[in-house]
Amino acid sequence: MPTTVLEIPPQQAHHPVSATQPAHDLDQIVAKDARSGMQTYGRQKVAFVRGQGARLWDAAGVEYLDFLGGLAVLPLGHCHPRVTEAIKHQAETLIHSSNLYYIEPQADLADRLSELSNGMRAFFCNSGAEANEAAIKLARKYAKQAHGAERFEVITAIDGFHGRTYGSLAATGQPKYHEGFEPMPGGFLYVPINDIAALEAALTQHTAAILLEPIQGESGIRPCTDEYLRAVRDLCDRHGIVLIFDEVQTGMGRTGRFFAHEWSGVKPDIITMAKGLANGVPIGSVLATPEVAAAFVPGNHGCTFGGNFLSCAAAVATINALYEEDLLANATAVGAYFTAQLQAWGEKTGIVEEVRGRGLMIGVLLNQPIARALMLAAMDAGLVFNAVGDNVLRFLPPLNIGRGEVDEAIEKLHAAYLAVKS
Repeated sequence: MPTTVLEIPPQQAHHPVSATQPAHDLDQIVAKDARSGMQTYGRQKVAFVRGQGARLWDAAGVEYLDFLGGLAVLPLGHCHPRVTEAIKHQAETLIHSSNLYYIEPQADLADRLSELSNGMRAFFCNSGAEANEAAIKLARKYAKQAHGAERFEVITAIDGFHGRTYGSLAATGQPKYHEGFEPMPGGFLYVPINDIAALEAALTQHTAAILLEPIQGESGIRPCTDEYLRAVRDLCDRHGIVLIFDEVQTGMGRTGRFFAHEWSGVKPDIITMAKGLANGVPIGSVLATPEVAAAFVPGNHGCTFGGNFLSCAAAVATINALYEEDLLANATAVGAYFTAQLQAWGEKTGIVEEVRGRGLMIGVLLNQPIARALMLAAMDAGLVFNAVGDNVLRFLPPLNIGRGEVDEAIEKLHAAYLAVKS
């Protein structure tokens, strides 16, 4: 049964930590950023200075419950001891040598990811955008080798998001991200998700690849159905098209399986990863079947910092913790509990149209344009999540959260609702 939602005022929802914590001056931080940083982010006026598990503390020592997880970057939460130890050990040993030489932690990570992806081969970079760039290059090169030079077009989804570098930006089917940066690189087409007829109609003799997020993250947690993904796989098989799944946000157990596409039983030709792969240390990866991976030969692609000792050691520790602490099962169970609690909260308040997603990748569609107001009020109540547009709340908490933390989050969310409503 859903727990009772407590109506607590925002000012009682969180408390400063001990005065022994080091002092940080928020105004000085803001001033330095305004003076010296490019203003590319619409930031909330808070600076977090410490984290532990699902908790954050800001410059004033105020505690928050983190249900955003660095935008799906922290499957283990903040400062997980196993990852911290792996980083410390590697930093004291060797951080960088270059991909001109073999790197043992990189080989270890490639081997682990190969086990988890049914024998795929790995390439490493630093981010999701870089991973998608590499995937597009690989798909085009393979398609040209397999089917001829006319194969170059990549079909992606309307409202998808694949990054902000030019290739990944062109693959992103959201015109608002293109504005001011035109012309976009050519060779990309966009279709709505879950419409197999529209996808099939978009195929031409130039189609090289189809690139999809199993669950669209940046547009508000919009899942592809399992039936749609299976139909896409069949379409690719019939027409010799490379199928790419962008698992940058959905991977690393976020949905209760290591990869979100596993729920559908579909096997892609290429997978991209980043975000949670090393629990906060920058890393990206492209996985490809041996046949497709063979299209890349020495000199075709590279990355100076890709697969370095530090990031790979952190990634191996993160993956090991996911499995040894049974966090995929926890994501499924606690995700179902959180979804039920959000639905109950929606019934109580009357403002929720839909709760959607899988595991601990959850979006709440509101029937009122108050998502940003709720996000800001929740910060005052000590809860961190983000708003997607005017009417979607996005929750991406660590995969090791418990039901008690979910109950606490619901209490703080309700406090935010009361503040906005008043």
